[in-house]
Amino acid sequence: MNRELVMIPGPTPVTEPIRNEMERETAAFKDPNFIEDFQQVISDLKNLWGSSEVFVVAGSGTLSMEMAISNTLKKSDPVLVISHGFFGDRMAELCERKGLEVDVLSCEWGKAVPVEEVEKKLSNKNYRAVTVTHVDTSTGTKAPLEELGKLLDKHQDTLFIVDGVCSTAGEPEFINEMGIDILLTASQKAFGVPPGLAIVWASDKALKRREKIGEISEYYADFNKWLPIMNDPSKYFGTPPVNLIWALKKSLEFIKTEGLKERFKRHQVRGKAIQKALEGIGLNILAEEGARASTISNALYPEGIDDTFRKVLKEEGVVVAGGLGPYADKLFRLGHMGNIDINELVTVISSIERTLFRLDYPVEFGKGVNIFLDNIMRN
Repeated sequence: MNRELVMIPGPTPVTEPIRNEMERETAAFKDPNFIEDFQQVISDLKNLWGSSEVFVVAGSGTLSMEMAISNTLKKSDPVLVISHGFFGDRMAELCERKGLEVDVLSCEWGKAVPVEEVEKKLSNKNYRAVTVTHVDTSTGTKAPLEELGKLLDKHQDTLFIVDGVCSTAGEPEFINEMGIDILLTASQKAFGVPPGLAIVWASDKALKRREKIGEISEYYADFNKWLPIMNDPSKYFGTPPVNLIWALKKSLEFIKTEGLKERFKRHQVRGKAIQKALEGIGLNILAEEGARASTISNALYPEGIDDTFRKVLKEEGVVVAGGLGPYADKLFRLGHMGNIDINELVTVISSIERTLFRLDYPVEFGKGVNIFLDNIMRN
């Protein structure tokens, strides 16, 4: 059976060296060698992203979101949620469940909320936190993170919480440099590790906020339960997913070898090249120019093509995700992040061309691939 390329927004393809870590004989979580490996993971995450503290916990990206909110905000605290799509709205729902006073600043799907609108909201109300999804997978839209960080720097009592589930390790994020107080993510996207790890970085300001809040109702999500383990993995609170920690360690080795800034550049170059290639064969990208993510492309179906496209593309050996919300059945979502190589991306574009041809859409074979490779070579 031929290998199927899973090119959804996550989980992303897992390379053989990382898969091999998942196949190792599981060690005791108090084994000295594993403790040393866990310490290395924690150290690498802090050093690479520039943060005082990081939490690596068994769970999903949604757990990361809950940890971020539960440890920094208490009931009735005002919070501003900047939403660029489905997952921004999920953050708003999570905040409402927590009993927070939630204001949502949203925009048309495919666009980014202007920083000026955020500034206006901040000038009229004192928020305890502002949250934003750096890349929303429902739209493929990227928030202007650096500009938002500069704006939030003027509001010292307001925490800046960034959902980096579809961006961390693929889009530029530097916690101290960008004024981020909480960065949350998961293992299965740009890290190229199987699902199962929630990762949350916290600044000194965020940790101080946690102490001011006092006891919280959450147990498993409580920073204070996990801090002793992050400082000394030989201690116990909840059983760490040993093989996933090893897999993340291997992923971080790749990142250190490549260089984090170089990794960001690679994602930017390839993401732009893929989007140019898709446009070159007649597809439109939902996200507008200037707000397009480097980790995902949401391509609208042209007239005469419906979501049958994904079924036929799967027959060609490539799996992509469908649209969400108002764009259900109107587009496909192509993830291109992590450790995917150029040959795989060429295969994906070629498979898309063949699929369009099979659906009687006029396409010039090889045009998309040539556009992709030309953009790669020029950048």
